[in-house]
Amino acid sequence: QVQLVESGGGLVQAGGSLRLSCAASGRAFSSMSMGWLRQAPGKDRELVATLRWTPGITYYADSVKGRFTISRDNAKNTVYLQMNRLKPEDTGVYYCAATDSYRDPTRGPDVFSSWGQGTQVTVSS
Repeated sequence: QVQLVESGGGLVQAGGSLRLSCAASGRAFSSMSMGWLRQAPGKDRELVATLRWTPGITYYADSVKGRFTISRDNAKNTVYLQMNRLKPEDTGVYYCAATDSYRDPTRGPDVFSSWGQGTQVTVSS
């Protein structure tokens, strides 16, 4: 298991930016695939972006393509989600999650074995 701690959430106006961070500990972070997921009130948890342990292989939900960027710093055991041009519909609790490198992180929430506690992102109109 890997322990994950998110930070960087908050309240921002539409059109603004936030950067979420997820610090990992407890396992070989560089060999794990990472993901950011979010859950809005009354909705299911959805995949936002993923990053395979092999550098450069990323996935983005259609709703965030061109606005969000996932990245990782293996030296710092940290994964980031840069969110630009935020919209009110981006509001939700954002979770960092990890899975083994042999699993496909784009298959959805059930593939992830480790989760952070979540950080709230609120975008006002």
